[in-house]
Amino acid sequence: MSGTKRLTQKEIARLAGVSQSAVSMVLNDSAAAAGRIPEETRERIHKVIRETGYVVDPVARKMASGRNRILGVFTYEPAFPSAQSDFFAPFFLGIEEAAQELGYDLLLLTGSSGVRKKIFSENVRLRLADGCLVLGMQFNRDELERLVGGDYPFAAIGRRDDAGGPVPYCGADYVSATHDLVQRAKSLGHRRLAYVGPEDGAESLVDRWKGFLSATDENSELVSRMDSLIPSPEDMLDGIVSSGATVVFFTELSDAVKVQGLALAREFNIPEDFSIVVLGRHARAADTGTRFSTFRIPREEMGREAARMLVRRIEGNESAQQILLNCDLIEGETLGAVFEGL
Repeated sequence: MSGTKRLTQKEIARLAGVSQSAVSMVLNDSAAAAGRIPEETRERIHKVIRETGYVVDPVARKMASGRNRILGVFTYEPAFPSAQSDFFAPFFLGIEEAAQELGYDLLLLTGSSGVRKKIFSENVRLRLADGCLVLGMQFNRDELERLVGGDYPFAAIGRRDDAGGPVPYCGADYVSATHDLVQRAKSLGHRRLAYVGPEDGAESLVDRWKGFLSATDENSELVSRMDSLIPSPEDMLDGIVSSGATVVFFTELSDAVKVQGLALAREFNIPEDFSIVVLGRHARAADTGTRFSTFRIPREEMGREAARMLVRRIEGNESAQQILLNCDLIEGETLGAVFEGL
């Protein structure tokens, strides 16, 4: 009710028949409370809290303990886009699971309202949270350097290059996953390889290209490389066919879908005429009726481990950690053995 007075810790202490310091300790530091306050007393305090519906004032908690037990989450792109195949959703699932496990709430930070979202703007209530998880295809380098050089705990989801110092992150090992897919293709007889996608830009794209190059040798040849941002699907297909490539690696599923559809319309057979490999599976891609050969990006696990890492930094002043998780290969149906014609 709007006219109801907010309960205080002093009143909770009176109702439970304990000291106010005992109530404060139970609310703000459950680990210390477990060691210093009898279980029966702790349960009596929790019982009063449940019965009265008492809610901790986050500002008061911050003043008392130095922490709100809130994790901020900031994304450089829209957090809930309709056109990105739920890119962020699995990250959020992992973050939420870890936050619940560790007794933290989540605060979604929406950033400034300009063309480019910024984590450091007058509208971002960063200090309401004890630390922040930062997501995005491409980070603002100036802001990343400011985070690294400051004292505010944060962790990035996805590998990030140093920015004036090591960036704490949990990412996916795209280098190894891409390397393994190229090796798989070579084991099936593929020697003439094509690559569709940028070789620079975001770290995730750089890592894919690095993994691709690491698997090529004197027994394999890159016969075509196209930046997916420039050619049309028709140009992509024409380039693949004219190069004589037997397998093409796409960094973007959407490009692979378009080229495959156009190839089928021109009466090419996949993977008999050429194989298609996608370097990373979308979380919930549109149903194309095709099971592409690819690898699974451990998005949920990345969110979970990044949140745990951040809490360790908040509670124990742990130095920056950098973790890469494995990506499981998905066999699919678009990578086959090289067809040896008569």
